[in-house]
Amino acid sequence: MASVRQWSIRLVPESNPSVPNCTRVHESPGVLFSLGGFSLNFFHAFTDVIVPLFATARPFNRDAELLATDYQPWVASVHKIVTQALSRYNVVNIDDEQKSGRETHCFSSLTLGLKGRGQTELSINSSESNYRMRDFQQFLKTAYNLKKTTAIKLQPARQKPRLLIISRMHSRTFTNVGQIAKLCRDELGYEVTVAEPYEDTSRYARVVNSCDVMVGVHGAGLTNMVFLPEKAVVIQVVPVGLDRDSAALFGEPAGGLGVSYLEYKIGKEESSLIDKFPADDDVFEKPWVVEKRGVKVFRSIYFDGQNVTLDLARFRPTLLKALELLRQ
Repeated sequence: MASVRQWSIRLVPESNPSVPNCTRVHESPGVLFSLGGFSLNFFHAFTDVIVPLFATARPFNRDAELLATDYQPWVASVHKIVTQALSRYNVVNIDDEQKSGRETHCFSSLTLGLKGRGQTELSINSSESNYRMRDFQQFLKTAYNLKKTTAIKLQPARQKPRLLIISRMHSRTFTNVGQIAKLCRDELGYEVTVAEPYEDTSRYARVVNSCDVMVGVHGAGLTNMVFLPEKAVVIQVVPVGLDRDSAALFGEPAGGLGVSYLEYKIGKEESSLIDKFPADDDVFEKPWVVEKRGVKVFRSIYFDGQNVTLDLARFRPTLLKALELLRQ
């Protein structure tokens, strides 16, 4: 990946005059990892960096020093609570250290790169780590001080489960979010919150953790299901053309997090694309043909050029199924 820096390892005798003298000797082990790649995206930050970093650094019991290459201040800031929970040291921008030439860091042991990334998204490779996603989830709840451990269990007495609708501002937005909220609140008895993910991850994590059901259109915002309490329900609304990988990206990981997963695939009449293309166009009937036109074309149509107007009558059974799951 072009945006991830490559590091070289050279084995040289300690007596070699080309080896610089140590200016900083670290008693703690080091972990070198990248904040590059697609880490500006919340989903990829978790699946490519945060989860593997947990699997790699957690065994050191906060004693490892984290050395970040491809350092991105915004990414480091968003996930600062995680890195502080994994290490008692501040993250070192190792690229700046190298460019300045001021320091030569010496470690008795150094882990180069992260381990534990599973074959599926948001998972941990059991052959490389003794940790599981439930361990990661518990780690997050402790790090973010999340109080709710288990979703509400509905009883015959009237109770109001809390439902979060993840709003989006730019693409794949719910155009009738007010009507969706009204249906959930007035007809189905949910206590409804509508909120777009905040830059303050800690604040949004608390919102998510307080809820029993989370509804969102396919996108990075659904990654916040890692903060849901056990036995909660996540509902992924899948836009036209994006159903091929939807379950793999969020459905399979949900099981590892102890939450139930429901999927609602919209019909063509619920997509804003119906206003741009004929109903029998390849855009609706053969998305794989559109994909052959290139990634940019595919993304411009399905990811960036599509909004969702839910058919409330059609969506209602999915919301009822969520209530049924909360009764179990």
